[in-house]
Amino acid sequence: MISKSAVFFLAIFLLGNAPIQAADEPSLLCVGYHWSEAEAEVKMMEFASTYHNAAEWHARAQQIRRLIMIGAELDPLPTKSPLNPIFSERRDYKDYSVTNVAFESLPGVYVTGSLYTPAVISENIAAILCVHGHWDKPEDYGRYRPDMQRRCATLAKMGAAVFAYDMVGYGEMVQYGWIHRHPKTLKLQLWNSLRAVDFLLSLGFVDSTRIGITGASGGGTQSFLLTAVDDRIAASAPVVQVSAHFFGGCVCESGLPIHKTATFQTNNVEIAACTAPRPLLLISDGQDWTKNSPSVEFPYVRRVYDLAGVPDRLWTVHLADEGHDYGYSKRVPMYIFFARHFKLDIAQVLGPDSKPDESFVIIEEPNSFMIFTADRPLPLTAIKTNDAVLWK
Repeated sequence: MISKSAVFFLAIFLLGNAPIQAADEPSLLCVGYHWSEAEAEVKMMEFASTYHNAAEWHARAQQIRRLIMIGAELDPLPTKSPLNPIFSERRDYKDYSVTNVAFESLPGVYVTGSLYTPAVISENIAAILCVHGHWDKPEDYGRYRPDMQRRCATLAKMGAAVFAYDMVGYGEMVQYGWIHRHPKTLKLQLWNSLRAVDFLLSLGFVDSTRIGITGASGGGTQSFLLTAVDDRIAASAPVVQVSAHFFGGCVCESGLPIHKTATFQTNNVEIAACTAPRPLLLISDGQDWTKNSPSVEFPYVRRVYDLAGVPDRLWTVHLADEGHDYGYSKRVPMYIFFARHFKLDIAQVLGPDSKPDESFVIIEEPNSFMIFTADRPLPLTAIKTNDAVLWK
């Protein structure tokens, strides 16, 4: 008999390799390596010449935010319907707990995820959204990845509520018919992130002034897009993704015209810079499209923070000898960043060498994270395909 997990991952492989459909306005799309590295440097200088003080940058940032929302077809915003959250039984470990969750971002559209909480929950705790990228191997998949579990559990032990949720067409919903490479994935994925903030605030114990987000690769894109358009995000840490010349190669990142109109152009560096004056951590490496960060991307964002008068709120880490991942060496500065800005207790996770020790984390199997089971089936009202989504 073929296991449910085997069917699930086979579906991911087949759907994840389907052809990408064209967007409505392909001439306005900036996809993948849209510019050469040299072209990007020239563009960054052109962008920088459009503002010379904090007020002029603020005006440009407002243009960028509006471009994202219009390009993503989220202006005006849809009506927010009840979340109707569904919770599994809580799995309690010594230092943290995990609960499987689903909520409706739109009527019948279920967002599935994992809620990590401290072993003892107090009032008004910080909360962090942990988003994943396009890792889709069965042994290294989405929010089930061991490094994602370590990240979430460690932040929970430090005192935060952490919500890891599936990208559109990832996670358990794919077995019902959802796909990732759909022309409107960017729209729904950004909307799901906005509703994920609503979900955190609905829990009743989250401090609305301390909500953050972090993710690597495509998760980095989700991080800086949400942070740019939602002021409720108080601190952001996009990892190995902010690039002047690379715009993201998936429809969920660049499949709609969020970077360009007939008269205006921006890129992901400027979108990340829209985080200012809120705290921002940028982590890059030497083996992907973030390799030029010390000379191109970091200085550009640094100028924005200097103009805003908060240079200390921009943190940058470049790991020249490393590659495209969210490994331990990248998680450590992230833990320090959120501990500093959200007053989390990093001492709770330090080992004898005074470095974060993640060995306490219990790595669970993917089936442990399923919210919909034989005993708790998918609601009959659930939408099972991307094309069936009704936007109001």
